Amino acid sequence: MLRIPTVLTADELIERAFKKASKVNVIGKSKRDMIKQKNLAKVNSVADTISSTLEKYVSAFPTLEKLPAFYREIIDLLIGLDELKKSLGASDWCAKQVRSVARINRAKIKRSRNVKEMDESREAMYGRSASLVKQISKELIFLNKARNQIKNMPTISPEMRTIVIAGAPNVGKSLLVAAISSAKPKVAIYPFTTKEISVGVLTVKRTRYQVIDTPGLLDRPFEDRNEIELQAIIALRHLADLVVFLLDPTGTCGYPLDYQLSLLDGIRVLYPDARIVVVENKSDLHRGEEGNLKISALTKEGIGELTQVIEKELSMKTQS
Repeated sequence: MLRIPTVLTADELIERAFKKASKVNVIGKSKRDMIKQKNLAKVNSVADTISSTLEKYVSAFPTLEKLPAFYREIIDLLIGLDELKKSLGASDWCAKQVRSVARINRAKIKRSRNVKEMDESREAMYGRSASLVKQISKELIFLNKARNQIKNMPTISPEMRTIVIAGAPNVGKSLLVAAISSAKPKVAIYPFTTKEISVGVLTVKRTRYQVIDTPGLLDRPFEDRNEIELQAIIALRHLADLVVFLLDPTGTCGYPLDYQLSLLDGIRVLYPDARIVVVENKSDLHRGEEGNLKISALTKEGIGELTQVIEKELSMKTQS
């Protein structure tokens, strides 16, 4: 989703700053002047390395208030917006404090005529800077975890019309997404294979549509849904121009058809304005009596007809 650099731990950042400072080269008019210039250069180097690195982290993370609602909710669910803001604020605070400490000790070094005092001011700056960075140690660890989560989030185009594939666990959603789009979601025969949202592209008559593969839903109260299910709910709420609700009439998914239909009713209640196409999968095993479109995501039977229905439904939505 975004290019966020790996966030160093407090110890790694301190080590990098001191190591870089140890390699500075200066010239001076005299031995004492050279010592002064070297101390000044080291203070500047440590301050710049720490502060610029922390500032880079802050600027690399997305401006949360400007993110589309889908991303804000997903980040809040998986990471926590308040904790992310707190950690970014702590990094920004630390960067400013280190620059302030450097400024104070730089002035002391410039005024000093004593080599010992120069070295003491530099060491004081080192110690205080290291202490400041260690104060935000937990925040840096959190930011790196957040970075890894955000890095793996799907890239969603708000301009492209979007099809969300929904249904109970193990009804064949991922297999269907793989059959009709460029996405290559993980496919297996046990529930909740899809633990995150993946995105593919379906092209029909030169028109490109986003296809979202969502985690399976269970028919239960919203407050009882787990993190995996909530990702699907967020996708339905914010992304769906069209919902393809997949049924497994064979019951081999582990959920009887009545249960799946109850789940569909719940989706209709939650999203009364949503355009929903109900599709029965696994027609190679069983052909239900319901008057829904029947497909086999495995053998690709009915996939062509489904893409035509999708194109027609989205064309009607655009016209309306």
